[in-house]
Amino acid sequence: MHNLFSISKYDYIKGKKPNVNCILCSIIENNPVVEKLIIYKSELTTVSVNLYPYNSGHLLIFPNRHICDIRDMTFEEENDIQKLLKYSLNILDILYKPQGYNFGYNMGNNAGASISHIHQHIIPRYPNELGFIDLIGKAKIIVEEPNLTCQKLKDEFIKLNIH
Repeated sequence: MHNLFSISKYDYIKGKKPNVNCILCSIIENNPVVEKLIIYKSELTTVSVNLYPYNSGHLLIFPNRHICDIRDMTFEEENDIQKLLKYSLNILDILYKPQGYNFGYNMGNNAGASISHIHQHIIPRYPNELGFIDLIGKAKIIVEEPNLTCQKLKDEFIKLNIH
């Protein structure tokens, strides 16, 4: 297995990334160069734990087709992402009991998109979190290792028997 923390979040933000055309396409294609934290994969979309989470339970939902602009998504892809967003929120409520959520897309470099492949973030929010300065200052403590988060969430998605 690829060393999960061989590239830190800080290094990643600064541009040190696996040498692949698209990290999300590489995850979908099961490329051994990238860490795969897939929770659920349908014909159209994938749900994955974020390798560098802002909080425990930080997820990404993205189309399996390489798309850089949300306007290029099909109606079916949009519906699948919306359905998986709702399932994910329900599962996160059960497992982590957050006090709120941020979810949405960053489209374009100037909007904070470090990956061009369109993807939706789901970030659980908890009381007494550290702030953004703590995150970029490398002071953020990850409460749960992403592989453990992945396994817990996979187990819950299996229980749902989604089709």
